[in-house]
Amino acid sequence: MAIQKLPVRFPIDRAGFVGADGPTHCGAFDTAYLASLPDFVVMAAADEAELRHMVRTAAEFDEGPISFRYPRGNGVGVDMPARGEVLEIGKGRIVKEGTKVALLSFGTRLKDCLLAAEELGAAGLSTTVADARFAKPLDEELIRRLARSHEVLVMVEEGSVGGFTSQVLDFLARNGLLDSGLKVRPMTLPDRFVDHANPDKMYADAGLDSAGIVRAVFAALGKSAQAARA
Repeated sequence: MAIQKLPVRFPIDRAGFVGADGPTHCGAFDTAYLASLPDFVVMAAADEAELRHMVRTAAEFDEGPISFRYPRGNGVGVDMPARGEVLEIGKGRIVKEGTKVALLSFGTRLKDCLLAAEELGAAGLSTTVADARFAKPLDEELIRRLARSHEVLVMVEEGSVGGFTSQVLDFLARNGLLDSGLKVRPMTLPDRFVDHANPDKMYADAGLDSAGIVRAVFAALGKSAQAARA
């Protein structure tokens, strides 16, 4: 399909942890293998409104294969548009502006990134939150902006190593954006099969909840979250 650039749409259910469905259905690996294919467009919805936009985008896209992933379970409760918009391919969005820390989310960890940004802001760390939307093609302009204007860049995805964060790290390295002291931390699902549990507990145990994101930022800065709060 990728070689022939066939307009095939891939709706991928059960992104990330899946609770009682267990390790056999955990959506960990699709971004890693799809983003490695040339001419494939790979999207992840941050919430139910973004999913509506991505369904419309995929329906309108005829230039090759395109995928969009979404989790098992309920949405996060955002206002829904009457109809989805066609997204610009390979363009993310800034959700919250800051100056010191940048959180770049791919998928539904965006909500936890926003919660983490509130806590970081309360500790004196002005935080940008961005929704990548696309693992392929990457929003290179957005990534350059985040890398050049922040001290810390944390990428967060509910997928395995080799996926979105790996694509971003490769781009940063190839373009010399790691050469000036930028502190970069990729956050992914753990490299093991995780047994079934409550999804919130699974994300907390994996360090991919808001508390885990806060800890990752303070660790990058060489301090503990407890010391920073004090």
